[in-house]
Amino acid sequence: MKISIFGLGYVGAVSAACFARDGHTVTGVDPVQMKVDLINQGETPIIEKELKELIQSAREQGRLQASTDGLEAVQKSDISMVCVGTPSLANGDLDFTYIERVCRDIGQALAVKAGFHVVAIRSTVLPGTIKNTVIPALEESSGRIAGKDFGVCSNPEFLREGTAVYDFYHPPKTVIGASDELSASRVALLYENLEAPLIVTGFEIAEMVKYADNAWHALKIGFANEIGMICKSSAIDSHKVMEIFVQDTKLNISPAYLKPGFAFGGSCLPKDVRALQYHAKSRDLHLPIIENILRSNRRHMEKGLQMVIDAGCRKVGVLGISFKAGTDDLRESPVVEIIERLIGKGYDLKIYDKNVNLARLIGANRDYILNRIPHIAKLMVTDMEGVMEHADAVLIGNSDPEFRAALNGGRQSGKKIIDLVRISEEINNLESYEGICW
Repeated sequence: MKISIFGLGYVGAVSAACFARDGHTVTGVDPVQMKVDLINQGETPIIEKELKELIQSAREQGRLQASTDGLEAVQKSDISMVCVGTPSLANGDLDFTYIERVCRDIGQALAVKAGFHVVAIRSTVLPGTIKNTVIPALEESSGRIAGKDFGVCSNPEFLREGTAVYDFYHPPKTVIGASDELSASRVALLYENLEAPLIVTGFEIAEMVKYADNAWHALKIGFANEIGMICKSSAIDSHKVMEIFVQDTKLNISPAYLKPGFAFGGSCLPKDVRALQYHAKSRDLHLPIIENILRSNRRHMEKGLQMVIDAGCRKVGVLGISFKAGTDDLRESPVVEIIERLIGKGYDLKIYDKNVNLARLIGANRDYILNRIPHIAKLMVTDMEGVMEHADAVLIGNSDPEFRAALNGGRQSGKKIIDLVRISEEINNLESYEGICW
């Protein structure tokens, strides 16, 4: 294919060289004449392992050139990739000056170009940037319509400085958010020889994926450093601790616990996080990530409570009160706290959880619930029908399959559904349905 790449920094230069190596004809575009001259001389504008050799080879084979003329580059290509910088503003927002400027330049070229052209945004941009900045700039400057006269894609990169060439050919995934199927298929062809999952989705999801990745990477580094500080204070080898930690690929380094849902509870996580916080404070350690885990969790619980209040219904039904489906453990269940708060505000509640039999509860579990809600027996019913007949708003507190079947079966008709666990993908379109973070 014929590709024009706008911006010859880390992402643009690496992408240009690698696409040229794969047999595509690439024109790199940059307003900085020195970058253009370096590439045309077979040199690299950045320091990156293997990049100089790739550029030299691509130049010798006639597959790579650089220019300051964006209009000509668009005319000679099928796809334009935008790889310009998105630096931070003082308030933390992104500076979209370069993105908008390049899109207007590309749009002016599209205004006089025949044939369908695809614009792929490879720069890291916040969700909504393509719809609110990129497409308006392209349409206004071209006089044409995105998705009809030309295509637009979000195509985030997953390159690390220092290993960018390796990462280009060994990506964890290829993500394309597209305006139309034709654009998605054209961009996908660029990566057809890579052994990586190909995900085609919407603009905002593709844009958000990169931020989820980088926030997670930053969090992992900060978390490991804080564990290291605790270990050092106790003369424990932190590297040995974390070497064991990462061997758990069922829970630690895995998809486990990484689906948005409700606050955590139970007998382990809250207690152990508190103990670790105390342990750190006793050694005069200030660890902002670990110190704020429970605070973040509480904010999520309060969000669930506010959703019930905002529903505007005084009769509320609760399906599932144990902290996890398939258990009767009520200790530090965030749903129990919501119930307690609603009772204090005068709400009329009915509760159903087939796994919670008050007569069978023993020990700390029984003491916990009777201390928090001493008259809970009066609120509990023995079947789901009792909740559904009573309530105008129904709070789904855990992911028991029984609740999914009932809601899909139409028993929720006319009721407001507040879902804390994403009980079913099939009820998301109900007018009266709201998920806590979806």
